[in-house]
Amino acid sequence: MTQPPSLSRYWIGAFLVFLSAFCFASKGILIKLAYQYPIDSISLLTLRMLFALPFYVVILLRLERTAPPVRLTTKQWVALALMGITGYYFASFFNFLGLVYITASLERILLFTYPTFVLLLNAIGFGRRVTKLQAMALALTYAGILLAFVGNVETSNQKDVVLGAFWVVLSGLVYAIYLVGSDRLIARTGSQRFTCYAMIAATVPTVIHCALQNGLQLANYPIPVYALGLGMGIFVTVIPTFMIAEGIKRVGSTNASIIASVGPIFTIVLSTAVLHEVISQEQILGTFLVLAGVFLIGWKGNHRSKSVTD
Repeated sequence: MTQPPSLSRYWIGAFLVFLSAFCFASKGILIKLAYQYPIDSISLLTLRMLFALPFYVVILLRLERTAPPVRLTTKQWVALALMGITGYYFASFFNFLGLVYITASLERILLFTYPTFVLLLNAIGFGRRVTKLQAMALALTYAGILLAFVGNVETSNQKDVVLGAFWVVLSGLVYAIYLVGSDRLIARTGSQRFTCYAMIAATVPTVIHCALQNGLQLANYPIPVYALGLGMGIFVTVIPTFMIAEGIKRVGSTNASIIASVGPIFTIVLSTAVLHEVISQEQILGTFLVLAGVFLIGWKGNHRSKSVTD
């Protein structure tokens, strides 16, 4: 009989998830700070991936020595690479692109469409029935997003709220596809090893994209850009991905998803304090509606939180 986790084990896990949510919430802040300098989206994403890459390689080599070997077919290896590219290249690039046009606080709210997309993809692709409670959660989430969106249309510190929202919501959809599609692969490889493989796979098209767009010219930016890129690589990517993995092990995916939903609150506080973004009343109310919807979805445990980099 499996024993329930001890109280101390649970609270350590909850604290790790809480810290990871804070790290992920700061991503948009660091990106917006970097955009104050002359750098484009793909170059900034490439810096983030290249700074993070050595850590994932070292961790993967350690796992290969200490953990049982992974036995995957060629088809499964290809699927793993494609999932990594989907979740960490496409989803990340669309997210970085959206932040060119909208505020960090609105971006974080819109990005929280991904749990609802996971729910809908499971319903469409696997025939899982959407319950009345889940339908209410979807209604709350999208009502909150609409309210936050309308409250930010006229905000002066956004270039194009419609275009920016499109890219961020697309990022959420692509990330949901990654979560749904990688479920079985994560079960076979383990979350930490899968994260390492996926991040390494995603780095390849990121670098190729940067090379094609600007010749991989990454050596002439101001020093603060590299500091921000390093911060994104370590504190917004490597550390929180493993904190959330350990947190899920201790508290379970359902509890982790609920705890992590505090992320938009962190982003609103940070964007106000650091970026001096103006937060409307509609955005605050919309945020709480979104969190209520995400909480209901997480509480029912119908989507699994995996390693997350957003």
